[in-house]
Amino acid sequence: MVDPSAPAEQKTSSGEPAHQLPQKWAHPITMPEAGCVLVATEVLDDDSIFERTVILLLRLGSRGTFDGPFGVILNRPLYTKIKNVNPSFQDQATPFGDSPLFFGGPVDMSMFLVRASDNSRLKGFEEVIPGIRFGFRTDLEKAAVLMKSGAIKSQDLRFFVGHAAWDYEQLLSEIRAGYWAVASCSTELISDALTGDPSCLWTEILQLMGGHYSELSQKPKEDNQ
Repeated sequence: MVDPSAPAEQKTSSGEPAHQLPQKWAHPITMPEAGCVLVATEVLDDDSIFERTVILLLRLGSRGTFDGPFGVILNRPLYTKIKNVNPSFQDQATPFGDSPLFFGGPVDMSMFLVRASDNSRLKGFEEVIPGIRFGFRTDLEKAAVLMKSGAIKSQDLRFFVGHAAWDYEQLLSEIRAGYWAVASCSTELISDALTGDPSCLWTEILQLMGGHYSELSQKPKEDNQ
């Protein structure tokens, strides 16, 4: 597997430049896996929650009913800050108060993603892809300690209200029904979405996937009613 964070200037034994993947890439895969993205297709264009969303699958889970796949929607900013939603975060001693909030999905359990170039600083958080890990609301105190120690900065965190979750077979049936395009993406693509404006992420991933996915990115929304 090519490490997307590897230096671009690598050469073969013959001295010729080695072929490297671009920093940002996405390609379709047949089965979901932890760290992949689920990209909503036109079938969900009239779904008020999931239309044109990109979901980062944090864990594939098992086939058990209570341990299925779950993830967070990456491209649904709520245009508010944590302290405006939860008054307990208005205290100046709380390091997260001014952090922006994103809608992660309809299942009630808030989560956050954290980036770090030095993974040794993030022990205790489960890794999704290299350099990106996740935590639950119950892990906020641990994240606060890391911030106060300087191990991570506020821009390394992204907070989500709720998350998306499925039964294992339910997710597979939705993929078979064409609700989701499943893609593997470069770390840089996901990392940029976590630090900048993710409003174009749906279009960007589909265009990088190419073919009929690129065509889908240009289509106006369907009226399926």
